[in-house]
Amino acid sequence: MGEDGEYEPGKLAKKFFKNFSVAHFPSAMFPCHRLLVVYPWTQRFFDSFGNLSSASAIMGNPKVKAHGKKVLTSFGEAIKNLDNLKGAFAKLSELHCDKLHVDPENFRLLGNVIVIILATHFGREFTPDVQAAWQKLVSGVATALAHKYH
Repeated sequence: MGEDGEYEPGKLAKKFFKNFSVAHFPSAMFPCHRLLVVYPWTQRFFDSFGNLSSASAIMGNPKVKAHGKKVLTSFGEAIKNLDNLKGAFAKLSELHCDKLHVDPENFRLLGNVIVIILATHFGREFTPDVQAAWQKLVSGVATALAHKYH
């Protein structure tokens, strides 16, 4: 599976993340857009975001875009804190559990959406090894975000 240590998920994700810039990411591919369209029942957690009545309304919604940027930025933090994801996401876990009452399954759905978006955006660069690293990362983040629910 590659050279010594090359397959370590953290190293692969960090290496790949260097090519990943939220500022240059197409807004149509922000994860919240796709999450809200593909899984419409998740919209109930975004009542304050305004019009979410159709895919085009969601895609053009500035609040959805802004939240998508926050989500992508948090994955940068995850990569910096691979050894302590629960600690890194403790405040977000508490917010999503105690105040927002988000169904923790949505974190897993969002992780899968992110992997699909990355695969679509990066094509051949998103190799099976890179996908495995990202699957592990999004799973770890989902678990950390769901931590306060247990």
